[in-house]
Amino acid sequence: MQKTSLSQEIHQLHADICSALADPTRILILYSLAEGSSTVNELVTHLEASQPTISRHLKILRERGLVSANRQGQTVEYSLTDPRIIDALDTLRAVLRDSLARRANLITS
Repeated sequence: MQKTSLSQEIHQLHADICSALADPTRILILYSLAEGSSTVNELVTHLEASQPTISRHLKILRERGLVSANRQGQTVEYSLTDPRIIDALDTLRAVLRDSLARRANLITS
């Protein structure tokens, strides 16, 4: 019984991470944080999005354990909790690129 619940918990964690990656803004935030820690205001400037939007997405990413927040005086710096998430995103992009190439070949054939 315990093995089943552990398996279910792992599947749920997997689904939670995937749901966190289901928004383009959150993916852009992750790629931005891969370059280094940033504050909300730095992300707002870099991604040209509103502060409430960035804050809302950071909250989701924190809840899913993909980013961490570190208070530095009056500001909070956000960083990736595990840089391997970028490897996973890059792998997904490679799969998408190959899929698009196959589709293009079907159209031109």
